[in-house]
Amino acid sequence: MGSSARPFPEPPPPGSLDLNLLVTLDMLLEEESVTAAAARLRLSAPAVSRALGRIRAALGDPVLVRAGRGLVPTPYAVELRPRVRALVEEARAVLVPQPAADPARLDRRFTLRANEMILAFFAARLIGAVSRQAPGVVLRFLPEVPEETQALREGRLDLEIGVIARPEPEVLVERLGGTRLLGVVRPGHPLLDAVGRGGRAGARAFAAADHVGVSRKGRVRGPVDERLAELGLRRRVVAVLPSYTTALFLCRETDLVCLTPVGVAEHCPAALGLTTFEVPLPLPPLEIAMAWHPRDDADPGHQWLRDRVRQVWRPDPGTTG
Repeated sequence: MGSSARPFPEPPPPGSLDLNLLVTLDMLLEEESVTAAAARLRLSAPAVSRALGRIRAALGDPVLVRAGRGLVPTPYAVELRPRVRALVEEARAVLVPQPAADPARLDRRFTLRANEMILAFFAARLIGAVSRQAPGVVLRFLPEVPEETQALREGRLDLEIGVIARPEPEVLVERLGGTRLLGVVRPGHPLLDAVGRGGRAGARAFAAADHVGVSRKGRVRGPVDERLAELGLRRRVVAVLPSYTTALFLCRETDLVCLTPVGVAEHCPAALGLTTFEVPLPLPPLEIAMAWHPRDDADPGHQWLRDRVRQVWRPDPGTTG
């Protein structure tokens, strides 16, 4: 007894199914014509005919059959038509750019990391801008830590703002601007008259004073020591503290000198009754940047947050950028 011939070839395994066939099937079911479907798909008629053959093999159904000079759908094809159209429309909706974030409807918590310098003069403006536009957004600020971490890479951190020294290779970094260092002392400190004269005499008096350093890693030396060394001078650092606030309180009670970024100097010293002065040395500016992981680069909410950071950042007028 001879075997009966199968009307269609063996269907392909699920893993080899080309989902582009859904678009072709949708167009064939709408046009009921290989030629018309090919024209709308901007393909050749033979290419669409081959695709129809693959569709028939996958479904085990002829889909479209000859009726006179045209093609008509099978009952199964008629049943599939609305399902195929819905799938294609859903796929097209997925494969379009995300709409811009509507801040009024955002309901998210963003975790940012910044040092005390940033928080002192920047956090209030950022929080104000965010709360006015997006009342459903919460900003959670974390302090800097001495150890290098992979918080951005691991998704525990959305944005880092500060001096970005050694980011992970894939991390995206954008410069925000620069800020410079100012000296801070108690009112009436004898150094004030000396540094006011400027030049080498001012630098010598500055180096001769006792200093308190601020470093979350406990570093004693920094760029200011390199500039002093170029003049053959060296300062005496009697203490290193991890916090600008603590260092400024110490300056209020002693004759110690502290160097603080302009942002801190704009707020804290006046509140503590301290006096600021220009450092009599050509110091390089501190470059402030923000960093984020590429996974968040195209996220509309994250883009909106970065835009707010750019808008409220106010570079120090005494530096470039």
